[in-house]
Amino acid sequence: MRFIYNLILHLVQFLLPIVALFNKKMRLFVGGRKNVISSLSQKIQPNDTVVWFHVSSLGEYEQGLPVMEAFKKEYPFYKIVLSFFSPSGYEIRKNNTIADVTVYLPLDTRKNVRQFLNAVHPSKIFFIKYEFWPNYLIEIRKHHIPTFLVSGIVRENQLFFKKYGGFYRNLLHTFTHFFVQNTVSEKLLNSIGFYNVTVNGDTRFDRVSQILEKDNTIEIISQFKNGKKTIVIGSSWPQDEALLVPYINQSEHIKFIIAPHNIKPEAILNLKNQILKKTLLYSESDGADTGDFDVLIVDCIGILTKIYSYADIAYVGGGFGNGIHNILEPATFGIPVVIGPNFKKFQEAKDLIALGGCMVITDQKSLQQTFSSLLSDDDILKEKGMISKSFVLKNKNATQAIMDYLQ
Repeated sequence: MRFIYNLILHLVQFLLPIVALFNKKMRLFVGGRKNVISSLSQKIQPNDTVVWFHVSSLGEYEQGLPVMEAFKKEYPFYKIVLSFFSPSGYEIRKNNTIADVTVYLPLDTRKNVRQFLNAVHPSKIFFIKYEFWPNYLIEIRKHHIPTFLVSGIVRENQLFFKKYGGFYRNLLHTFTHFFVQNTVSEKLLNSIGFYNVTVNGDTRFDRVSQILEKDNTIEIISQFKNGKKTIVIGSSWPQDEALLVPYINQSEHIKFIIAPHNIKPEAILNLKNQILKKTLLYSESDGADTGDFDVLIVDCIGILTKIYSYADIAYVGGGFGNGIHNILEPATFGIPVVIGPNFKKFQEAKDLIALGGCMVITDQKSLQQTFSSLLSDDDILKEKGMISKSFVLKNKNATQAIMDYLQ
């Protein structure tokens, strides 16, 4: 099995530069990996004590960040190496202040793995959520490096649990301990003989609960809201907007803030042209009387979390595509959350839906009914908002369980 895996991997490695000629994201994926080892060699010395955190993309970074912060506070003599797999995570967080070195993870070839581990020489390793790279895990096990899975989720349909999945099951022996989000993951791991498991939830709850300790004021947003009911639409995709725009166009006495996932100028212009209400771009708001507008389109990144603090209702996008974005950020502010139907892989969404703080829409009619129900009754709005806030507060301290184990 390993031979077949490596054969496919080398074929992929050969094809990637060709694909990169025609795809910008793939160019970042390939180009960003060219100088990883030299960068590590410059910043990591042989006598350094190193901890390595690996995340797939931006969402996993948010999960890993509370653990990195706690680890750095408790063990300041460690250097932190942070690796990303995806350009969408690395390019946004490559200049973070928590890690001593931030790099792309080299492809999982045996040569790359040996070079990477030799350069990093980690004393401890943390993989966030669900990154299982065979050659990395095999080599890590050979070196007997303590390795932990953080905020892990495993599912019954994964290869670990198939009759023919022995090769992948064996990889799990690399992990010193599994910190998982739910009892389903614990039982599945127990069923194949792994009992070094702690159910401690999702470290993102720790991350978002810290948001309340910060100053979330944005003067432009305050002026725009102007005391009126406001729906914040975060990380929306065209599939979301196809339902939301008609609702926006026929609504009265409601303000809308839209922070699309894609902020390329042509996408922003296309969205703006669909909206019949008086609409302003955030990038053009300086000097404008923002309170005079009905819709504000946020065509920049980095402020959505603060914007949620102004919402009466939050719609979180992605549920009509590959999956919803982060619902915990609005929930921590005590806001009812509305999402599309693709949420099955997100434990926090399933839990908050069951409690009543998150509502699912499937079409134009259900969107209309859900928003109307929330906006027409302040008691319902407040009740569901309190459910969201309590949900976040009750699920804090996943990070502390990990630090207690390490100590």
